[in-house]
Amino acid sequence: MGAAYFYHLTSASLEQTLPMLLSKSRDAGWAVEVRGVDKHAMERLDQALWNGLPEGFLPHGMAGGDHDADQPILLTTGGGGNAASCLMSVHGADVTPEEVEAADRVCVLFDGYDGEALDKARGQWKALTGAGCSAQYWSQDSGRWEKKAES
Repeated sequence: MGAAYFYHLTSASLEQTLPMLLSKSRDAGWAVEVRGVDKHAMERLDQALWNGLPEGFLPHGMAGGDHDADQPILLTTGGGGNAASCLMSVHGADVTPEEVEAADRVCVLFDGYDGEALDKARGQWKALTGAGCSAQYWSQDSGRWEKKAES
């Protein structure tokens, strides 16, 4: 039984935060699906992961290739094909209560300066906790990650 962790990005961008979370997920032994809503945005994120990791290499691929099932980190715009035990939602991608329950961890990353993204995250929090899913809300208001709420 998993839990949803909501990450309210205010001090660091998605491109800065995602590698840290992916690295921790891989250290835990999890295959990861990074789910977005727009193919072009996911391609930009793919390039950012290849080009901007001074702390190390994160093996990953874009969904739709011959080896999706073998990818430790798979960037998608729909259901993943790598038997992920960790799902990371970016750019407002939907997550269901069933996915939270089936995963070891679900992470919802959202831009704290985008009103639409905030509204989407609030709606996801209400839907998931209303369905009985465990959830935590993490904020960067002080410059470091702090847990602000738990359900």
